[in-house]
Order: sequence, then C-alpha cells, then structure tokens
Amino acid sequence: MTKDFGRPPLAAANQELVERRLREIRDAGGVQETLRIEWRGKPIQVEVIDMPVESLYYNPGTHRIRAQRSHDPVRDRGLDEDAFSVESQEYLHHLLRALPSDPSKRDPDFDALLESLRDFKQNEPGLITRDGILVNGNTRRAALKDLVEPNIRVGVLPSSCTWDDINRVELALQLRKDHRRDYSYINRLLAIEEQLSLGRTHADIAREFRTTARACEQDQWILTTLRDLVERSRTGGAQLRLLDFEDHQEKLKELHRRWVKESASSQEKADLMKESRLTAIILGFSKTDVRLIEPDFKSRYLDTRLPEAVRSQVPVAPATTVAIPGLNRTVRAADPKVAEARALTDSVLRVKAVEAAGENAPLEQVAEAAKTITAVKAAVEEALEPAGKDARVRKRKQAAPDRIVDACHDLEQCVTDLVLSRASRSLDEEIFDEAVLKLRDSLGKLAVEAARSIKEPGDGVTWLLDATHKEERA
Repeated sequence: MTKDFGRPPLAAANQELVERRLREIRDAGGVQETLRIEWRGKPIQVEVIDMPVESLYYNPGTHRIRAQRSHDPVRDRGLDEDAFSVESQEYLHHLLRALPSDPSKRDPDFDALLESLRDFKQNEPGLITRDGILVNGNTRRAALKDLVEPNIRVGVLPSSCTWDDINRVELALQLRKDHRRDYSYINRLLAIEEQLSLGRTHADIAREFRTTARACEQDQWILTTLRDLVERSRTGGAQLRLLDFEDHQEKLKELHRRWVKESASSQEKADLMKESRLTAIILGFSKTDVRLIEPDFKSRYLDTRLPEAVRSQVPVAPATTVAIPGLNRTVRAADPKVAEARALTDSVLRVKAVEAAGENAPLEQVAEAAKTITAVKAAVEEALEPAGKDARVRKRKQAAPDRIVDACHDLEQCVTDLVLSRASRSLDEEIFDEAVLKLRDSLGKLAVEAARSIKEPGDGVTWLLDATHKEERA
C-alpha cells in the first residue's frame, strides 16, 4: 500500500481554482489541449489548464528523489511527519535540483532543463491532482520556480484520485521512452522493489519497466546487496546510504552476472569473488579493474600487500563445523576465507562511512579514515598489477582452444546447411569443394604447430597428427 501523505494546506483553494479553469476552457469551446495517460488500466484523455506555479506542491512520494531523501536525515523525517510544510517542500525543491549521486552538488542536467525552459518555454504539460499535488512535472516546476515564471501547464487527474493512483500514474508516465529525464539508478531499483512488495510478478513488472524478468531479478539481487552493505557500514553515528552507490550501476550488474556463473560451480568461490569485488567497487576502482578480481585475488595478491594496521583489524576466522540437529553429525562450515574477505569489506565500508560523514564525525576520525582508505586503495592497486598480468596470460592460454571450439560450432552449422541445401538442391558443389580443400590446408598447418608446441599430445592432438600424416602419405 502506498503511503498516504494527506492533503496539503491549499487543497480546497486549489480544487476551486482547478474547477473554475476547467469550466472556462469548456465554455470557450474550440480545440482543447489534452494529455493522454494510463488510468486504472485504461488510456484516458485529461484536460490541460494553466495553474500558478506557487500554488502547487511537490509530490513527497515521487520516485525521482526517493533515495536522495536520506541526504539529510532530519529533513527526511520532517517529510514523513508533514510533507507539505514549507520546510519539507523546500527540501524537495533542493533535491530535485541536486546531483543524484551527491545531493550536496547541483545537477548539470537540471541546469540544462532550466536553460531549455528559458529559451523554448514549456513543451509538455505536467500533471496534477485537484488538490494541486504534482504527479508529473516536479522537476519542471522546480525550474519554472527558479525562473520566476507565474504559470505551469498541467493536466488534471479525475477527482477520485488516490495516493495509489498517483504512484501508478507517475510510474507509467516516467517509463515512457521519450525526452523525460530517467530516474536515477537507485531510484529505479527502489521503484521495482515497491512493485514487488505490492505482489506483482517479475514478468508484470518487466513489461511495465520495458525490461526483462531476468533483469528485474538482477535488480532485486543488487538492491538486496546494497542494503546489506549499508547496514554493514554502520559505525557509531556514521553510515553509508544507498545513493552512495549511484554511480556503480554497470559494475554491480557485471558483479551479479559473474556471481551467478561462479555460484553454479562453487558458492564459496562466488562469495569470495563477490566480497573482493565489492571492496574494489567501494574504493572507486574502474570496471576494467574490478573485472580482474577472481576468487583467489585476496589470498593470492592482496593479503601480503595490505598494511599491517589494516590486517590486524581483519580477524583470521578459524575453520569451524556445524552440527546437524538430530543426526549427531557435523559438517564443515562456510570457508573461513569468505569470513575474512567479508571482514575486510566491512572494514572498508566503515571507514568510507566515516569519511562520507565529513563534518558530522570527529576531525581525527575523518583524517584516520582517509589515511586508511588511501593505504588500502594503494594495496589493491598494487595487487591488481600481477592479477592483470596473470589474467592476460590465462587469456593467451585459452585463445587457441577457444578458436577451435568456435570453428566446431561453425562446422556443426555447416552440417545443418548441407542438409537444407540437399533438400532444395541449392548447393554449389565446386565452391564447397574449394572450401574443404582450404580446411585441409588449415588442419595441416594446425597439426605442424601443435606438434611443435605440445610435447605430450593427448587423444585429440594425436588424432590430428595421424590424420594429417595419412593425408601426406596419400
């Protein structure tokens, strides 16, 4: 159920003004401007009117700045207590103009919208309830307010509108693929989570969000992981926020894909890789750097390079066993290496939280946190160098086998093409014969290089050498 924020102070006055202006445009006759929306599962046209910019209210439940509300916990609580107070509406005004990844900074995209409205005026109408709450066009209203424009064009929702309707209509309008500014990454994750909490299936949500059910499942996994990181970062009065991960979208998606692939063969290796990559993501390493981190990264490359002060804070987890109730037996618990990797990630999360707290944390703690982050980042950067070299070596080792596998796929497709051509009598036999001769020459060259490179050939290479030798003797 969507949160009910109640009615704003000017609700009655706005209702009266809306009704009066709707009557005016109906009495005027002629062609009237309308806006097409999805209303309770059906498309409808709503009438468009002009409304005073200062009379309207920002939607406190808008998905556009849901994650950013945590930027100021005090004002965030004020929004929940009285969403339409002057202070709450000023906070929403600030967030709508702010950079999603860092609300302390102004968003260049907002400035671009401001200039567009200054030069070309308003192209598309917004959308309001009859109480004057903006369902769509919150950011445009913020820009028009900064430009001191007196009016904004808005469509008007039916009088039976509820907060559930506001939520659904806003999502439907935002997810249209047009010129609108997209939701930030974290706000999109929160919007999907909200739909799941309402009992909707991944398939239904995927259709509405113009994506796939698999992508929705990935988004759910990522948001769960981020919430876990936020909780693990808590130290004293400092804690990271979801919006602190706003710029890591592609790295998180790639992490999920690799975790799923690794989990199919070993859950412990998957978790080791996950924790090590999360450490690198938190420290701000690039996607290409994070990609170099394998399950053995910490034990093979990083542990010996970590500063002693950091290593001493990461406890060495002993190997433990877990009793199976009723069977009088024990099994080995999770790999202690995973616990150690998780402890390192926790340590980095906590110092990042202190650093992000800035003025809200003691100066000496902030300085110590910055020093620790610099030391750990330098250790990870140093460890990435040999990890990258080994990855390039592995890639070279796998290149030749991978090419043969690709060639096998092409030959299997060729078999299918031959069957189809026989049925339609469309095969050019001369060209096919030339291609087979070229294949013979290529296999001969492959056999020569394989004999030079492989000292103890297995069954496959032995067959290749025998086959080419028989061809030469013939």
